[in-house]
Amino acid sequence: MKFQRLMPSLVCIAILSACASGGQGAGSAKPVPTMAAAMAEVDAAVLAGQTDKAYALLKSAGSTFPVDKTPWVRMAQMRFDSTDYGEAIVSALEALERDPDDTLANSIVAVSGLRVTSKALADLSQKNNLSGNVRTEAQELAKLLRTSLNEEVLVSNGARPAAVRPKDTTGKKAISSSSGARPASNDPFGALK
Repeated sequence: MKFQRLMPSLVCIAILSACASGGQGAGSAKPVPTMAAAMAEVDAAVLAGQTDKAYALLKSAGSTFPVDKTPWVRMAQMRFDSTDYGEAIVSALEALERDPDDTLANSIVAVSGLRVTSKALADLSQKNNLSGNVRTEAQELAKLLRTSLNEEVLVSNGARPAAVRPKDTTGKKAISSSSGARPASNDPFGALK
Protein backbone atom coordinates (compact mmCIF):
# COMPACT_ATOMS: atom_id res chain seq x y z
CA MET A 1 0.00 0.00 0.00
CA LYS A 2 2.72 2.44 0.85
CA PHE A 3 4.40 1.68 -2.45
CA GLN A 4 1.23 2.55 -4.36
CA ARG A 5 1.06 5.92 -2.59
CA LEU A 6 4.71 6.57 -3.27
CA MET A 7 4.58 5.67 -6.97
CA PRO A 8 3.04 8.97 -8.25
CA SER A 9 5.59 10.93 -6.25
CA LEU A 10 8.48 8.94 -7.70
CA VAL A 11 7.16 9.44 -11.24
CA CYS A 12 6.92 13.22 -10.65
CA ILE A 13 10.46 13.34 -9.28
CA ALA A 14 11.78 11.36 -12.28
CA ILE A 15 10.04 13.70 -14.73
CA LEU A 16 11.27 16.84 -12.96
CA SER A 17 14.85 15.56 -12.82
CA ALA A 18 14.75 14.72 -16.53
CA CYS A 19 13.53 18.24 -17.31
CA ALA A 20 16.20 19.78 -15.14
CA SER A 21 19.04 17.85 -16.78
CA GLY A 22 17.70 18.66 -20.30
CA GLY A 23 17.80 22.37 -19.51
CA GLN A 24 21.44 22.17 -18.44
CA GLY A 25 22.42 20.39 -21.68
CA ALA A 26 20.72 23.03 -23.84
CA GLY A 27 22.79 25.78 -22.21
CA SER A 28 26.02 24.01 -23.13
CA ALA A 29 25.08 23.49 -26.82
CA LYS A 30 27.35 25.01 -29.47
CA PRO A 31 25.93 28.31 -30.75
CA VAL A 32 24.89 28.51 -34.39
CA PRO A 33 27.72 30.14 -36.37
CA THR A 34 27.17 33.18 -38.53
CA MET A 35 27.79 33.22 -42.26
CA ALA A 36 30.76 35.54 -41.69
CA ALA A 37 32.31 33.04 -39.25
CA ALA A 38 31.73 30.19 -41.68
CA MET A 39 33.38 32.14 -44.52
CA ALA A 40 36.32 32.99 -42.24
CA GLU A 41 36.81 29.26 -41.63
CA VAL A 42 36.67 28.65 -45.39
CA ASP A 43 39.27 31.37 -45.98
CA ALA A 44 41.55 29.79 -43.37
CA ALA A 45 41.19 26.36 -45.00
CA VAL A 46 41.95 27.79 -48.45
CA LEU A 47 45.03 29.62 -47.15
CA ALA A 48 46.22 26.39 -45.54
CA GLY A 49 45.81 24.60 -48.89
CA GLN A 50 43.00 22.40 -47.57
CA THR A 51 40.55 22.74 -50.45
CA ASP A 52 38.63 19.58 -49.56
CA LYS A 53 38.02 20.99 -46.08
CA ALA A 54 36.99 24.33 -47.62
CA TYR A 55 34.43 22.60 -49.85
CA ALA A 56 33.09 20.62 -46.87
CA LEU A 57 32.76 23.84 -44.86
CA LEU A 58 30.96 25.55 -47.76
CA LYS A 59 28.52 22.63 -48.11
CA SER A 60 27.91 22.75 -44.37
CA ALA A 61 27.27 26.50 -44.55
CA GLY A 62 24.89 25.89 -47.44
CA SER A 63 22.94 23.44 -45.25
CA THR A 64 23.01 25.71 -42.20
CA PHE A 65 21.91 28.76 -44.21
CA PRO A 66 19.73 27.23 -46.96
CA VAL A 67 18.49 30.54 -48.41
CA ASP A 68 21.87 32.26 -48.53
CA LYS A 69 23.67 32.23 -51.88
CA THR A 70 27.10 33.09 -50.43
CA PRO A 71 28.49 29.56 -49.96
CA TRP A 72 27.31 28.49 -53.40
CA VAL A 73 28.81 31.50 -55.18
CA ARG A 74 32.10 30.95 -53.34
CA MET A 75 32.11 27.26 -54.22
CA ALA A 76 31.35 28.08 -57.87
CA GLN A 77 34.21 30.57 -57.98
CA MET A 78 36.64 28.07 -56.42
CA ARG A 79 35.59 25.36 -58.88
CA PHE A 80 35.92 27.79 -61.79
CA ASP A 81 39.39 28.85 -60.64
CA SER A 82 40.46 25.19 -60.52
CA THR A 83 39.07 24.66 -64.07
CA ASP A 84 36.41 22.23 -62.83
CA TYR A 85 33.80 23.88 -65.04
CA GLY A 86 31.08 21.25 -64.66
CA GLU A 87 31.04 21.58 -60.86
CA ALA A 88 31.35 25.36 -61.19
CA ILE A 89 28.14 25.38 -63.23
CA VAL A 90 26.33 23.16 -60.71
CA SER A 91 27.31 25.40 -57.77
CA ALA A 92 26.50 28.60 -59.67
CA LEU A 93 23.06 27.23 -60.56
CA GLU A 94 22.48 26.56 -56.84
CA ALA A 95 23.33 30.20 -56.16
CA LEU A 96 20.99 31.33 -58.93
CA GLU A 97 18.13 29.36 -57.35
CA ARG A 98 18.57 31.62 -54.33
CA ASP A 99 19.22 34.84 -56.28
CA PRO A 100 18.43 34.75 -60.03
CA ASP A 101 19.99 38.22 -60.50
CA ASP A 102 23.46 37.35 -59.16
CA THR A 103 25.84 38.61 -61.83
CA LEU A 104 28.85 36.56 -60.72
CA ALA A 105 26.90 33.29 -60.71
CA ASN A 106 25.42 34.06 -64.14
CA SER A 107 28.90 34.87 -65.45
CA ILE A 108 30.35 31.64 -64.08
CA VAL A 109 27.60 29.62 -65.75
CA ALA A 110 28.08 31.39 -69.09
CA VAL A 111 31.89 31.32 -69.21
CA SER A 112 32.17 27.78 -67.83
CA GLY A 113 29.65 26.61 -70.41
CA LEU A 114 31.56 28.32 -73.20
CA ARG A 115 34.84 26.80 -72.08
CA VAL A 116 33.36 23.30 -71.93
CA THR A 117 31.76 23.84 -75.34
CA SER A 118 34.90 25.20 -76.99
CA LYS A 119 36.94 22.27 -75.66
CA ALA A 120 34.39 19.77 -76.95
CA LEU A 121 34.27 21.50 -80.34
CA ALA A 122 38.05 21.56 -80.54
CA ASP A 123 38.19 17.84 -79.73
CA LEU A 124 35.55 17.09 -82.35
CA SER A 125 37.27 19.29 -84.89
CA GLN A 126 40.60 17.51 -84.28
CA LYS A 127 38.94 14.17 -84.90
CA ASN A 128 37.09 15.52 -87.95
CA ASN A 129 33.80 14.42 -86.43
CA LEU A 130 32.08 17.79 -86.56
CA SER A 131 29.47 17.22 -89.24
CA GLY A 132 25.76 17.14 -89.97
CA ASN A 133 23.35 18.53 -87.39
CA VAL A 134 26.06 19.06 -84.79
CA ARG A 135 28.05 21.24 -87.18
CA THR A 136 25.00 23.24 -88.24
CA GLU A 137 23.93 23.83 -84.66
CA ALA A 138 27.47 24.81 -83.65
CA GLN A 139 27.62 27.30 -86.53
CA GLU A 140 24.29 28.83 -85.45
CA LEU A 141 25.53 29.12 -81.86
CA ALA A 142 28.76 30.75 -83.04
CA LYS A 143 26.74 33.22 -85.11
CA LEU A 144 24.57 34.02 -82.08
CA LEU A 145 27.67 34.53 -79.91
CA ARG A 146 29.29 36.82 -82.50
CA THR A 147 26.10 38.88 -82.70
CA SER A 148 25.69 39.02 -78.91
CA LEU A 149 29.30 40.02 -78.33
CA ASN A 150 29.38 42.32 -81.37
CA GLU A 151 32.51 40.56 -82.62
CA GLU A 152 33.28 39.24 -86.10
CA VAL A 153 35.75 36.66 -84.74
CA LEU A 154 35.24 34.74 -81.50
CA VAL A 155 38.74 33.29 -81.21
CA SER A 156 41.57 35.01 -83.02
CA ASN A 157 44.67 33.36 -84.43
CA GLY A 158 46.85 36.05 -82.95
CA ALA A 159 45.88 38.58 -85.63
CA ARG A 160 43.90 41.55 -84.52
CA PRO A 161 40.25 41.27 -85.60
CA ALA A 162 38.69 44.05 -87.63
CA ALA A 163 36.78 46.64 -85.67
CA VAL A 164 33.04 46.10 -85.64
CA ARG A 165 30.82 49.11 -85.94
CA PRO A 166 27.45 49.21 -84.20
CA LYS A 167 24.48 48.60 -86.42
CA ASP A 168 22.64 51.61 -87.74
CA THR A 169 19.17 51.83 -86.19
CA THR A 170 17.72 53.62 -89.24
CA GLY A 171 17.55 50.37 -91.18
CA LYS A 172 20.64 51.05 -93.31
CA LYS A 173 23.61 48.74 -93.05
CA ALA A 174 26.66 50.12 -91.31
CA ILE A 175 29.59 50.71 -93.61
CA SER A 176 32.63 48.81 -92.45
CA SER A 177 36.10 50.14 -92.73
CA SER A 178 38.15 48.50 -95.46
CA SER A 179 41.37 48.89 -93.48
CA GLY A 180 42.19 45.75 -91.54
CA ALA A 181 39.06 43.94 -92.67
CA ARG A 182 39.54 40.25 -93.36
CA PRO A 183 37.49 38.23 -95.80
CA ALA A 184 34.64 36.37 -94.15
CA SER A 185 35.25 32.68 -93.65
CA ASN A 186 32.60 30.02 -94.18
CA ASP A 187 34.06 28.03 -91.28
CA PRO A 188 33.41 29.81 -87.94
CA PHE A 189 35.46 27.14 -86.18
CA GLY A 190 38.59 27.57 -88.28
CA ALA A 191 40.20 29.44 -85.39
CA LEU A 192 39.58 26.48 -83.08
CA LYS A 193 41.59 24.06 -85.24
